[in-house]
Amino acid sequence: MATRRSIDECLQHCEDTLRNAQDQYKDGLRQEHWDDNEYTSSLQQVEATLKELDVMNNSANKQQKEQLYRMRLQLQQLQNEMILLDH
Repeated sequence: MATRRSIDECLQHCEDTLRNAQDQYKDGLRQEHWDDNEYTSSLQQVEATLKELDVMNNSANKQQKEQLYRMRLQLQQLQNEMILLDH
């Protein structure tokens, strides 16, 4: 079973990734092809974080799984928006 601390650290990492990806997405909306490397790196970070969520989900209890699921939805939605952006 995952400890509360490990879940909290994972969720904090997810929030940091989400914030960074949102910033890159907003920049992508304004600047188009200005910084493709940062944008791509941010997308890769989102993907890695989603994989981290999968691993953490395997050892989480029911309440923790709900928290992880909600974070997953936020990350996947942003990931989809970033992929679909004509960048």
